[in-house]
Amino acid sequence: MNKRWIVGAITAVGLLLSGCQVQAPSKTSQSASSTTTTQASDATTLAKQTFRADDQAYQVVNENQSTLKPAAWQTEKIDYGALDQLNRTTTNTAYLSDRNLGRSNTRGRQNWRPTGWHNQPVRIGGKQVFPQSRGHLIAYAITFNFNQDGQYQQGQLGSSDNPKNLATQTEFSNQRTMQIFEDQVRQALIKHKKVIYQVTTVFRGSELMPRGYWLQAISTDKSLNFNVYVWNVEPKMQFDYVTGRGRVDQSMTVTDQYQGNRYTN
Repeated sequence: MNKRWIVGAITAVGLLLSGCQVQAPSKTSQSASSTTTTQASDATTLAKQTFRADDQAYQVVNENQSTLKPAAWQTEKIDYGALDQLNRTTTNTAYLSDRNLGRSNTRGRQNWRPTGWHNQPVRIGGKQVFPQSRGHLIAYAITFNFNQDGQYQQGQLGSSDNPKNLATQTEFSNQRTMQIFEDQVRQALIKHKKVIYQVTTVFRGSELMPRGYWLQAISTDKSLNFNVYVWNVEPKMQFDYVTGRGRVDQSMTVTDQYQGNRYTN
């Protein structure tokens, strides 16, 4: 009998007896490459993780299943979490319908300086860029007809300069990765679905810049359902999350799931 066949059979039996299973990497619907998964159930667990060069731009949490309860939806509103003792954002939960859609070109000036934010230009590839932005937890274009306290009020523009809805976010995380999921929410609203959408800024200890953004959403008909952790990183940049200050690092690369390749700016 072939010795290789015997060894293979013994290995297979051992795997079955030990309860191990070989599975294909999980994917989200928009991903062109395998996506890292985690079973984290709270922000503290997520905060313990550290991004490494070439890691993927986001992780799937809880097998991409939201833990939000659709039955809790009653009327349009945003529950803005209070700033913590360090003046940092916490968790915002929005109950949305198509009445909350608007256009980004109506956004006003932002004056609030979230923790860890620095208007710090750097030169990358001969160009001057600003690697940080003031990112909205709940995107501006889906916060129309809410007042500053998150109550439905017809005629109000979106949440532009609300301290409870702005945190320090890299340009890549804000404009590239997070928009993947914000667009899913927006498309569901365009189709007249009702959506519960929650964003939590994930800080490690007393750091002033978030390590990432934990996003969950579910529509009341459950056709939209995701649970992901978006890393707050920028290609070719390293950040001191304690202060939010950054420095150029040419070796810093991010695997962009949306495009299915390494993103180096």
